[in-house]
Amino acid sequence: MGVTIFIIALVVESALTGYSLATQSSQRQLRRMVHIGALMLFALLVFVSALEWSFRWVGLAALLGFWGLRALWDLLRTPRPEPAYRTGTIIGRGIITLLLVFACVLPAVVFPPYQPVAATGPYSVATAHYTYTDENRIETYTDTGQKREVNVGCTYPQPGDGGVAYPLVVFSHGGLSTQSSNESLYRELASHGYVVCAIGHPYHAWWTTAADGRITWISMDYMRELQQEDASQDKVQSYHYYQKWMGTRIGDINLVIDTILEDAAEGVDGMVGRIDARRIGVMGHSLGGAAALGVGRQRGDVRAVIALESPFLADIVGVEEDAFLFIDKPYPVPVLNIYSDSAWDHLAQWPQYARNHALLSEPAPAVVNLHFAGAGHYSLTDLSLSSPLLVRLLEGDRPEHDSRAYLQRVNQASLDFFDCHLKPEADCAR
Repeated sequence: MGVTIFIIALVVESALTGYSLATQSSQRQLRRMVHIGALMLFALLVFVSALEWSFRWVGLAALLGFWGLRALWDLLRTPRPEPAYRTGTIIGRGIITLLLVFACVLPAVVFPPYQPVAATGPYSVATAHYTYTDENRIETYTDTGQKREVNVGCTYPQPGDGGVAYPLVVFSHGGLSTQSSNESLYRELASHGYVVCAIGHPYHAWWTTAADGRITWISMDYMRELQQEDASQDKVQSYHYYQKWMGTRIGDINLVIDTILEDAAEGVDGMVGRIDARRIGVMGHSLGGAAALGVGRQRGDVRAVIALESPFLADIVGVEEDAFLFIDKPYPVPVLNIYSDSAWDHLAQWPQYARNHALLSEPAPAVVNLHFAGAGHYSLTDLSLSSPLLVRLLEGDRPEHDSRAYLQRVNQASLDFFDCHLKPEADCAR
């Protein structure tokens, strides 16, 4: 739709500019009518749901609103004489108009409307949103002294089966991502009887929304850290960044698990009351998967971990002779590592993935390593659906496989793994 609107604007503006040049007049009155008409048409399309309202259209709505209201004001006030005709002014106005329209429809081009991969389980799913406050941590990304707040979106089976309790899965998004990064996966697991709680890490997510509607945007300091981090050039600096990021993320995951378990123990109704505290899994993508791996090593109540292309950053305990030092203990719970083409051929080269590579050369009984060829790092998330163009730019090539089919493979592998380790009645031979 964004491309269509820009093409329409291109045709209309070209016609207006051509007519102005042919008549040697600025045609201000005609432009006013066009601006008012464009605003009315846009409002009508939104009203009848021919155009689905979302963040994609905020810029265009603001631009058309400004142009339309200004044109209406000009029509109602005392008429003014037409300005002197200048060819350069007419052409320049046309170019500026098209540039403004292009900038405003760009979000709709980069992020076209999409539907998550259809869930295959027997349950319909519902969602709930919460904000938890950590009384033991001060927010380090601000200087206000406030407590750390963590936003959580939970997807769960609806309706539930009477007294049946469901496993809990907590998800941590990637380094530059959002809480809804893997919505298709959340819905798939929930449709098969899991309560999936995805964290929006404040100041690590592009944006995250609290239960009361407050929006927290990504920290520029955090973004600079991500840009500066290079384990091949400065392992000591990278190690300090890993410690900081893992501390924040692991603290958030622990807060969510502890709060949910406390609420469940107190008999809180609703989604929390359906959770089986004995069956907990954690998972994440990229930096979030690294945090999930850290939680799985630290907590005794986590029974399974899934890492979507994630290094064992929390296992790094220092740097010696320009090499990372890793915890010298077997990983305590079953792990599923899923890799795309982005990392698979580089595990031996990237220092932070040294433990991942070791698990390929010397497989551990509790670790499963899967390589899904044909796509890259962001194809492991719903970004491949919500912005195919952006994923292609980030990954440098068109995926070899259909994005939905690729995500279905990720979803099925994750479901099989959690079924095996979080549902005692499941068949682990699949």
